[in-house]
Amino acid sequence: MAAIDAGYRHIDCAYAYHNENEIGEGIQQKIKEGVVKREDLFVVSKLWSTFHEKSLVKGACQKTLANLKLDYLDLYLMHWPMGFKAGEELFPADDKGMAIPSNTDFLDTWEAMEELVDAGLVKAIGISNFNHEQIERILNKPGLKYKPANNQIECNPYLTQEKLVTYCQSKGIAVTAYSPLGSPDRPWAKPEDPSLLDDPKIKEIAAKHNKSTAQVLLRFQIQRNVIVIPKSASPQRIVENFKVFDFKLTKEEMATIFSFNRNWRVYTMSMGKTHKDYPFNAEY
Repeated sequence: MAAIDAGYRHIDCAYAYHNENEIGEGIQQKIKEGVVKREDLFVVSKLWSTFHEKSLVKGACQKTLANLKLDYLDLYLMHWPMGFKAGEELFPADDKGMAIPSNTDFLDTWEAMEELVDAGLVKAIGISNFNHEQIERILNKPGLKYKPANNQIECNPYLTQEKLVTYCQSKGIAVTAYSPLGSPDRPWAKPEDPSLLDDPKIKEIAAKHNKSTAQVLLRFQIQRNVIVIPKSASPQRIVENFKVFDFKLTKEEMATIFSFNRNWRVYTMSMGKTHKDYPFNAEY
């Protein structure tokens, strides 16, 4: 609700985040107050990996719609290319802690997602955490009806994803950056992990513009035509993160920020490393 009040209109959700009910209530309240209309909002959600079987896709989408109290989504993404064993457990694991795969192919899952567009449940479909070889498989699929509109990937100056972003944009696939601030509040952070928000070189650029490091990190993505979805629980920071349209990073500053890349990932989904569709073994 603080986000809608601050001017945000793109709301990123997922079944796996366990907060769609609360988000739905917030959206309803703002519509009731007359702050926004449904068509002003761009609501995104994601199909979780345990629903990759074709017969489960529509039900999963309908459950998300019911939780969000909406009759359509603007964009529905396949959260991961990997299908997991169907059932209540979000992360079904074997005795070694590795994900138990489903016997599915994401091309079949994609067909079921295409049907959601035709049924009017979603306006557009896309993917998340796919590498370029996996995207290529979808684009080359015989009988492809709708190509992915968007690929949502982890992306920030420590993981600039230049090759993947260039590839997606060359195919007309918009890119959304999650963890643009490096997910500083993640529970599994180690003390020795690099911290983007504390990076002295980024702080220096921020000081020049009289902006916060977070604002610079967001502006960096906007200037490379990457959609950005910062997460914050603080209303004050939600407002601050929106104030990124009144300054511009120079070409030199952009180049400097690009140079910080160290291919450092926060979301490795390590339990999926043995899965046939694990996305992060490819170069990009």
